[in-house]
Amino acid sequence: MKASPVLAVDNLSTWFDTEQGALKAVDEVSFQLDAGDTLGIVGESGCGKTVLSLSIMRLVPTPPGRYVSGQIALNGLDLLSLSEREMRKVRGKAISMIFQEPMTSLNPVFRIGDQISETIRLHQGCNRSESHHKSIEMLRLVGIELPEKRIKDYPHQLSGGMRQRVMIAMALACHPQLMLADEPTTALDVTIQAQILALINDLKRAMGTSVILITHDLGVIAENAQQVAIMYAGKFVEYSDVKDLFSLPLHPYTKGLLHSIPRIEGDYCRDKRLPIIPGVVPELSRLPEGCRFHDRCPDVLPICRNVEPALIGQGFPKRYVRCWKYQ
Repeated sequence: MKASPVLAVDNLSTWFDTEQGALKAVDEVSFQLDAGDTLGIVGESGCGKTVLSLSIMRLVPTPPGRYVSGQIALNGLDLLSLSEREMRKVRGKAISMIFQEPMTSLNPVFRIGDQISETIRLHQGCNRSESHHKSIEMLRLVGIELPEKRIKDYPHQLSGGMRQRVMIAMALACHPQLMLADEPTTALDVTIQAQILALINDLKRAMGTSVILITHDLGVIAENAQQVAIMYAGKFVEYSDVKDLFSLPLHPYTKGLLHSIPRIEGDYCRDKRLPIIPGVVPELSRLPEGCRFHDRCPDVLPICRNVEPALIGQGFPKRYVRCWKYQ
């Protein structure tokens, strides 16, 4: 008998009220995440990836944001039905998040040891001495040398890579069942990026934590995720096993993203240009009728301009696409 998913998101819509009208940042998104798996969410800037993660954490400011519809179930617990006080008990313990920019996520006026200890005391009921020792162990676990010394440092005294490791230590301090990583390697050099991703994978396997990895880098997804969702203008347009998506992409947007990845095949041509996806992502407050990708799509059909396609299965478990070509 298959175990229940750690996270089940059903028909989630998160909109923002603006002077131009409702901005549909997340629109009717559904997916499930099994224990120990990593789901990668890929898309251009402004497509709704970060708002989706903040929605799961219940960190969307309301107003101007609002949850229009849907359900977010963490091990069967509906997070949208919880009060803010009840939700604070869930954040950091059952679900945690690594934010995109650690320098702005860490409090600059508190030592990093105090910030990790606060999370441990809040959720595990430890005293100051116990939380201090556990904080040192978490810093050691994420590969920070001399943690007894570093625990007294302020965020500005650490490099970007070390600050990101502190964020991972905070996120995993209470052994959460689910961790969200919002572009955790942004602004880091390539070597540090690889170390951070390897660290997340090692800790995920050691603790059995499920991960949602948000990025715009398909190479990161190929190496680190089991499932992948392609997001465009607030909606999932393709959802698939990673191997299936890279071997046979279905949606024209997915194909465009994959074709734009630099490759070295045969003799390298200095003047060879990468293919691009023409046009720009539509404004989420002024979405076009029909398929949201139709004005950029090379395979557009007449129906695409007027009727929005549904996300339908394609004969394989966890393989879905939102495109009229397959309906």
